[in-house]
Amino acid sequence: MLKKVKQSKSEKILLIFLIFLTIFSFSSFYIIKNKCLFVKDVNLKKMSFIQPENISVMDVNCGKVIIELRPDISPNSVKRFKTLVENEEYDNVAFHRVIEGFLVQGGDLEFGKKNNLNYLFIGSGKSNYGFIKPEVDKPFDFKKGTVAFAKNKKGDMEDSEFFILLDDAPLFEGEYTPLGKVTHGLSAVEKIKHNDDSEFVLRPDFIISIRMLSSMSN
Repeated sequence: MLKKVKQSKSEKILLIFLIFLTIFSFSSFYIIKNKCLFVKDVNLKKMSFIQPENISVMDVNCGKVIIELRPDISPNSVKRFKTLVENEEYDNVAFHRVIEGFLVQGGDLEFGKKNNLNYLFIGSGKSNYGFIKPEVDKPFDFKKGTVAFAKNKKGDMEDSEFFILLDDAPLFEGEYTPLGKVTHGLSAVEKIKHNDDSEFVLRPDFIISIRMLSSMSN
């Protein structure tokens, strides 16, 4: 006949510790694996906008990002951005340059497409619309959440690439053309993949889509 062996107090404590350690390990793995866990969802149905024609909605891995465009500040550049959005040019284009805590950049239509990603030339590609001149004369606070056009390599023109600031950058005023500002969903932008050893991202995250709010409500 088998006798029931009682656990000592130290054995019970050890068992409880191992159970908690197992639970903590699985929980930590899930949190690390699911980088979007603590990103607040953006619900468009609960929002109203004074100028919906100037609102664009960008879908990224961790949710929606609402961008309020400023044609009163940069009319030609905003017009270009709207054209690219309306023609769905940004769909499946990489966020190829990410500086953690500072900025996220994407929009290379030539070398940044998901099905035609070219690490050698990404960041130097062109659109089919030609270059336009920067609009940098009007004052604009380049605070966290600012969306602006990037410049070409010569630094004198812009095309389709844009960046989103994850921190204030007052020195950018007068250097880059502001397109507007992220009003909701910046936490989703902050989760876009970065590399620790380089600002150019290997196997980057992609823009799922960008749409004008006015076209989404039709």
